[in-house]
Amino acid sequence: MATSARKLSLVQVDVFTNRALNGNSLAVFPDGRGLSTEDMQVLAREMNLSETTFVLPGDGAAEKNGAVRVRIFTVQEELPFAGHPTLGTAFVLRGQTGTPEVRLELNAGTIPVCFTEQSSADGTAGLAFGEMTQKDPQFGAIHDVEAVARFTGLSVAEFDSSAPIQTVSTGVPFTICALRSLKTLQDLGLDLKRAAEYLSRSGGKFFYFVCRETVDPKARLHARMIFYGGDDPATGSAAGCCSAWMVAHGVAASDEQVLIEQGLEVHRPSSIFVRAGKQDNQVVNVRVGGNCVEVLRGEVAIPI
Repeated sequence: MATSARKLSLVQVDVFTNRALNGNSLAVFPDGRGLSTEDMQVLAREMNLSETTFVLPGDGAAEKNGAVRVRIFTVQEELPFAGHPTLGTAFVLRGQTGTPEVRLELNAGTIPVCFTEQSSADGTAGLAFGEMTQKDPQFGAIHDVEAVARFTGLSVAEFDSSAPIQTVSTGVPFTICALRSLKTLQDLGLDLKRAAEYLSRSGGKFFYFVCRETVDPKARLHARMIFYGGDDPATGSAAGCCSAWMVAHGVAASDEQVLIEQGLEVHRPSSIFVRAGKQDNQVVNVRVGGNCVEVLRGEVAIPI
C-alpha cells in the first residue's frame, strides 16, 4: 500500500562565514506547523547537523512581541537557545521580508537580530552582516584548574592563569576555559563522559576552550567547542558567553568588537564577531554577529 507523504520546504545555510562550504551548517524548515516535538527531533537526526530549526509562523504569543516562533534541535535534544541557529534562521527570514531586524521567539525568550549591508572590496553591495543581542550574562562558578585538568590530559601549567575558568550563561551555560598555546588547543583531547559528569555537578552545559594565540592575526581568540556532536565549527551561544567573560576579565574592552576564530580543526573556518558592554560594573548588551551564505534549497518528504 502506498504511503502518503507531507513535503516540507528546507533551506540550508552556512553561518558565521562569507564563503559557502565554510562556517557552521544549519538546516531551516521555514514552516514547521503541524509537526510534533518527536517529528522535529527525527528530522534533526535526519539532517545530522549541529542544529536544525523549525519556524512556526502564525504563533499568536510570538506575534504579540513582533517575533516569529522558532524551535532549535540538535541530533539529541531541543535547546532553549543556540547562536548559529538563531543567526542563520534570522537570515532566512530576512530573505523573505527584507526587514532590517528579525525577532525570534525562542524557548529562552525573544532574541533580536539586526542587519547591516557590507560593501565589498570593489565598492559594490556585499553580504549582509547580522548581529544578535543575547540575554544579559549570568556569571556562575569559578573552577579549580586541577579539577578541569584531570579530564583534558593537560597539566596545570598549560592553562592560562591570567583569566579564570568560569561558567557564564546568556541562554545556555558554557564553562570558558583558557589555554596558553594554540598548539595545545589544536591537539586537545577531551574525555567527554568525564567532562559531562563534571559539568552536570558544576552548572555548565558544555566547555568552550580558547587561547589568545590565533591563526588569523586579526582574531582575538582561537576557540574550540567539543561535544557529543563532535568538534563544533562555530558556537554563537558560547561566543556570547565568552564575550561577557572577556569584558569581565580584561581580555576585551567594553563595547570593543573582536573576532573569535573557530572551526579550523574540522576544516570549517568560522568568523564570529562579538562585543559586550560594561555598565555600573555589570556586563551587559552582549552581541554576536557574522555573515551567512545559502547553499541549498529543497524538500523533505515525511510519511503522514
